Amino acid sequence: MTPKNTPKKTQLDIGYLLTKNNVAYENKVILVGVRGYYRDSMGAKFKNDRGIYDDAVFILTPTLFAAYNFNTDPSAYRKGKGFGSAKGMATLKTGIWKYQKGIHRGYQAFVQAGKVTVIRDGSPNYEDTGYFGINIHRGGNSGTSSLGCQTLPVSQWDVFKKSLYYQLDYYKQKTFEYFLIDEASTGWND
Repeated sequence: MTPKNTPKKTQLDIGYLLTKNNVAYENKVILVGVRGYYRDSMGAKFKNDRGIYDDAVFILTPTLFAAYNFNTDPSAYRKGKGFGSAKGMATLKTGIWKYQKGIHRGYQAFVQAGKVTVIRDGSPNYEDTGYFGINIHRGGNSGTSSLGCQTLPVSQWDVFKKSLYYQLDYYKQKTFEYFLIDEASTGWND
């Protein structure tokens, strides 16, 4: 399930959001993910759903502003416990994370450039920090294709990837910050 349109927030909206959260963004490439951007207009009301593109992602650089539909959640639930093979499904925790160009299952993507913290499904849910391969990559043709990764619809992936690759090369950045926030924390009413 994908929205009919791409997110409508402006560069000014995203710049204000970053400033409000004390995230420096001038003169560099930064990615901003908004979990639950379409929370109340897609899926169940008042809930950020799994398995649909109800989130948004924005590329912000000194020369580019672009918005895409996005998924920040795993496609399914899997309750677990601990940190071994019985661990729960991972959802990236909101915050600022470092990413870089890389490979995900044989194709170009954006991969962790540092440890991340995830919230794992459990009773109760619990945090886990490390290198888990919580990557940013193309979603599937019939779903979000995520075991915790951040994914884009197939129809938007190539433009997103090429744009972000080009901007990183142009600004000579090996890594970039990915700022993930919940829609409820933005003050927006979309």
